[in-house]
Amino acid sequence: MLNGHPTWALLPKHKGKTIVFLHGGLSSSASLLRTLGPPLSKRYALAAFDRRGHGRTADTDEPFSVDAMTDETIAFLTSLDRRVYLVGHSDGANVALLVAIRRPDLLKRVVAVGANYHYDGLVAMDDFTPESEGFAEFAMKYAKHSPDGIDHAAVVLNKFTQMAHTQPTMTTTQLAGISVPVLVLVGDDDVARLGHTVSLYESIPESQLAVVPGASHAVLKEHTKECVRLIERFLLGPVPPVTKYPLRRAKNHQSK
Repeated sequence: MLNGHPTWALLPKHKGKTIVFLHGGLSSSASLLRTLGPPLSKRYALAAFDRRGHGRTADTDEPFSVDAMTDETIAFLTSLDRRVYLVGHSDGANVALLVAIRRPDLLKRVVAVGANYHYDGLVAMDDFTPESEGFAEFAMKYAKHSPDGIDHAAVVLNKFTQMAHTQPTMTTTQLAGISVPVLVLVGDDDVARLGHTVSLYESIPESQLAVVPGASHAVLKEHTKECVRLIERFLLGPVPPVTKYPLRRAKNHQSK
C-alpha cells in the first residue's frame, strides 16, 4: 500500500547504498530494471515502484499530476528509512527534481534522464492518441501487466496527454534551491529543447551535464553501457568534480 493505494513495488534486498528508479510516463519500472538494473545491482541495492495507472499498479479516477506522483514518491522513499540515489527517466526525472526541491533530506544524489522542468520546454511534436499508429501495440503491452485491462489504455493515454500539456511548471528559481547534486543526462535528439536542458543544468548549483550523441529520448536503451558509465561516475565521483580549469565551479573549488 502506498498512500492508501495497492502499489507494485520492488524493495531493496539489503541496507547498503540504494538506488530508487522512477520510470517514465506510459511505462513501468520494468523498463529501468531491465536496462540499468543488471549492471547497477552489482554495487547498489535497487528499489522501484509502479505509479498509479502504470505497470502493475491499478489506476484511480483522479487525473495524473506531477504533484501527486511526487507525493507517491516521497511516501515510498520515507518507507525505506534511508537516504537514496534517485534515478528517474522522463516523467520520473521531473518527479525526481520535485522531490529534490521538496525533500532533499531523503536524497544523496539525483540522476535526471530526459527531464523537462516546464511543459513549454518540449520540442513540438504530434500527440500520441488512441487513433495513432502504434496505439494498438501500446494497449497490448499495457494490458499485459495492468489490472485495469486493455480498455483502460486509452484512458491512461488521455490522462498522460492532458498532464504533458500543462505540467510540470517548475521555475529556475525553484531549481536554484536544489541542494543535492544532480546529473542532467539527455540524448542529443531528446524531447526537451537543448536550450531548455542547458537552463536546467545551469540553474542547479551542484549539477553536471551529459549529452549523449546520436541518441533520442530512449537514450538508456540505445546506449545502455555508456549511460551506466556516466551514472556510476557521477554517483561515485567527488562533488564538485575535480577539473583542471574550473570556470563554472571555480568558487566551489576554492571553498573546498
